[in-house]
Amino acid sequence: MGIVAASALVYPLLVCAVQLVFVQLLTVDVSAIVLWLVLGVSCSVALVAALRWGADRRVRSPWLLVGLAPPAVFELWLVWPLLTT
Repeated sequence: MGIVAASALVYPLLVCAVQLVFVQLLTVDVSAIVLWLVLGVSCSVALVAALRWGADRRVRSPWLLVGLAPPAVFELWLVWPLLTT
């Protein structure tokens, strides 16, 4: 569950990073910079907290681990051409 929560926080963190770059480079708006920086830091802290919470919990069912196999195989299939060249 911690991995799912952490992966759900990656996309908002990415949005915060992109918005922060645009706000700093295209239009210098101090209030927007502070807003996106605070949102990015809070997403980072929540991501680490979710990973630590998930690492502390024991997996009660092996079916939960089996459920991670299809996304892992798909990611490996996407990255395989980069790994073999």
